[in-house]
Amino acid sequence: MNIRPSRRNFLAGCLCCAGSAVAFKAGLTPVMAAGAHTDLTADQALDLLKKGNADFKTDTPSRAATGRERRETVARGQTPFAVVVACADSRVAPELLFGRGLGELFIVRNAGNMIDTAAMGSIEYAVGVLGVPLIVVLGHERCGAVAAALDVVTKNATFPGSIGRMIEPIVPAVLTAQAKKPDDLLDASIRANVSRTVARLRTTMEPMLHDPLAARTLRIVGATYDLDDGSVDFFDEA
Repeated sequence: MNIRPSRRNFLAGCLCCAGSAVAFKAGLTPVMAAGAHTDLTADQALDLLKKGNADFKTDTPSRAATGRERRETVARGQTPFAVVVACADSRVAPELLFGRGLGELFIVRNAGNMIDTAAMGSIEYAVGVLGVPLIVVLGHERCGAVAAALDVVTKNATFPGSIGRMIEPIVPAVLTAQAKKPDDLLDASIRANVSRTVARLRTTMEPMLHDPLAARTLRIVGATYDLDDGSVDFFDEA
């Protein structure tokens, strides 16, 4: 008999322990504290994000669920319907630009919207344990991390401390974009960076992502955010 715990079971166990602790403090059952999976399909989740962004772009955002009642509900457990892998740029706030409230989006942010070990583990947790059906990799206009990687390629620039190591994984995206001789190399590099991350997630053999992808219960899409007009372009929905 194989008694070695799987990553899925380990994460589920962590969630159960955390839920039990919350339940003890709040006088709730562990099941209530852990929360239930969303009933939305990936397509429905994507439609909600598109609708929310359309409202945001036209300055008619719907009232997000952020009041006291919502806080009390999500305190008992989270039920997000989408993972958003976004840049740490302060101008790119997923809840705002998609018009969503507390507990609706599971957000992973770092400079350049990259996938490192911590980011991948967070994504796997959201999909494998929380049952999220949609992953959005979101780049944005004039991304500083991608611009820095572009300077490495075109100007042989160097950066101090951890910044240089942070942007190294973005360099291949710049090279891919550069080979196509685009009119706007930065914009093309931003999209190539998103596309590389999307491709990595779609082709992973990690069961927590591979299995729902194979079952078509999980979608992974790529998008970019326009800082000037507030629109999100879902350019890779394959």
